[in-house]
Amino acid sequence: MTTSNTGAVAPDITVPEELSNNVVITNIAKLLDPAYNWARRNSIWPMVFGLACCAIEMICTASSRYDLARFGMEVFRATPRQSDLMIISGTVTKKMVPTIVRLYNQMPEPRYVMSMGACASGGGPFKEGYNVVDGIDKFLPVDVYVPGCPPTPQALINGLIALQEKIDQQSIATARWYRKDDPTAGLVPIPVLGPDLVDLRQLDTIRREAARSLAEQEKQRKEAEETAVSPEAA
Repeated sequence: MTTSNTGAVAPDITVPEELSNNVVITNIAKLLDPAYNWARRNSIWPMVFGLACCAIEMICTASSRYDLARFGMEVFRATPRQSDLMIISGTVTKKMVPTIVRLYNQMPEPRYVMSMGACASGGGPFKEGYNVVDGIDKFLPVDVYVPGCPPTPQALINGLIALQEKIDQQSIATARWYRKDDPTAGLVPIPVLGPDLVDLRQLDTIRREAARSLAEQEKQRKEAEETAVSPEAA
């Protein structure tokens, strides 16, 4: 058996013939991933969190008629600390975004976000409203989009199945929440609600645009002063 300088097993591993029936060389991630993903995909606990009309359809989906227990999702939790999935169901207003982001940060990893309905995904019929956010994906990483206004329970179930399929593709070896990095790496900065909603991740862009706008206004003011004709000159 050959090893690299770091001690890891090299790809060109050879097993002596006398040990070929006793030694199995494999990738532990390939062994654990199916069992790990099977357990997670069948125990996704959504958070009880409704914003508007779509929440009625979400509540309907949780009734016995649709039997979410088939997917291990019947346990709706009233706290983000015990939730795996946040379903953004309904119109997202600027006043609610800081609370939504705060709840998302309180959810343990791995955590998922589902955008349910036209309003959550792009503002819907209220997109032009002064207080409406045209898409929660501007502030949170969305895993699954469920179209509709509002989506039917069948559409929501289809979105849950799509989330299960996404979980099946994840691996312990590459999952962010298993790395020994900064534990705050997956957190989203809480937007600041003022005269408008300020995403702290966009501060540099906002400052550049503000400086450019002020510079243009100052230039226009100076040009107006230069071209103005004083009463004495007239």
